[in-house]
Amino acid sequence: MRATKATIDLGALRHNLQLVRRHAPASKILAVVKADAYGHGLLRAAPGLEDADGFGVLRLGEALALREAGYSQQLLLLEGVFSADELDAAAMHDVSIVVHHDAQLAMLEARAATLAKPISVFLKMNSGMNRLGFKPQAYKAALQRLEACLGVAAIQLMTHFATADDEHGIASQLGVFDDATAGASYPVSLANSAAILRFPEAHRDWVRPGIILYGATPVTGVTAASFGLQPVMHFTSEVIAVQTLEAGEILGYGARFTATQTTRVAIVACGYADGYPRHAPNGTPIAVDGQLTQTLGRVSMDMLVADITYLPNAGVGSVVELWGGVVPVDAVAEAAGTVGYELLCAVAPRVVFKVTG
Repeated sequence: MRATKATIDLGALRHNLQLVRRHAPASKILAVVKADAYGHGLLRAAPGLEDADGFGVLRLGEALALREAGYSQQLLLLEGVFSADELDAAAMHDVSIVVHHDAQLAMLEARAATLAKPISVFLKMNSGMNRLGFKPQAYKAALQRLEACLGVAAIQLMTHFATADDEHGIASQLGVFDDATAGASYPVSLANSAAILRFPEAHRDWVRPGIILYGATPVTGVTAASFGLQPVMHFTSEVIAVQTLEAGEILGYGARFTATQTTRVAIVACGYADGYPRHAPNGTPIAVDGQLTQTLGRVSMDMLVADITYLPNAGVGSVVELWGGVVPVDAVAEAAGTVGYELLCAVAPRVVFKVTG
């Protein structure tokens, strides 16, 4: 069997969840497990998050899979429903929904009398991100319609921060939200991963951790380890061949690397078809037998190359860490000009997954 695999550490998931709990001890935790738990596998990751108060998903099928697996926590469809049939199913299986535009609100009003039971709603405000949600000036009217709707069991208020991870912070959006909801006495959900770590004033009733649960950083330029986070996915493979280049010889497609001295390289059984970023440049960090080194040449479909010039004991069969404990996923992402979120979500179905902890 090909050695490329992703090992999911449930102990690290539990650790990261407890770190969220320590940061926001008075808040309920809605663990965000959309995108197949950020590439970790929804039902693989869920046991490590079973102490969460709820789960946030994107698709109704994800919510139903959690219900079928026995999870009784609050489940929230983060983009709401896309059809009346989905609304019926959400009501039947006690799945909460986000309502973020008028068409969803109208659908709920039209279907209220025929729902299996009233449904819990998170009403989303567009407080400045300009992606989803009612504008502040329309928010109170939308809330009044929900209050009058027989299909609504409970109401929570929410927004999403655009710049909780950088120097702009959340003050502007938080002020907009608080002004627009003044006098409302419903539970509130505001804080994403970055806000959980950086802005306790946004914790409120529910927090919504995402990337921090999986051990990657939500803040550009700040390492996950500095927050006390532990990596959950360990993406590994092995060396399947070794070549020695002399000065002047090229390596791989496009001759992206030319040796300036005698260079010993390891061919690794992992490529962009496995989810490793094709655009990762020369010098991207990688570990061979636990020793930090770098990639060389262009990543191909099924293989990439690691420099083992100064690792004399490395050879065929050596264990290679693409990212995990020695090489943070964020370090690979930074080298490749992207974010850890994308790399975790991109691990391909052909990779063998293993669960520990």
